[in-house]
Amino acid sequence: MNAAELRELSPDELLQKAKEQREQLFNAKVKHATGQLENTAQLGSLRREVARLETLLAEKRGDQ
Repeated sequence: MNAAELRELSPDELLQKAKEQREQLFNAKVKHATGQLENTAQLGSLRREVARLETLLAEKRGDQ
């Protein structure tokens, strides 16, 4: 999903999406540590996606 699509989601949906992405990132890290991860670029993209979701959540909450 791109940032424009993510901005349309409610805070609860963003929280759920962030949780799912964190789980995927954890699983990718475990696979990387055990040598089973074929696409190592996936780690960076998952990290960026989690950061993007956290930023949008902060915007919606009004954190600064």
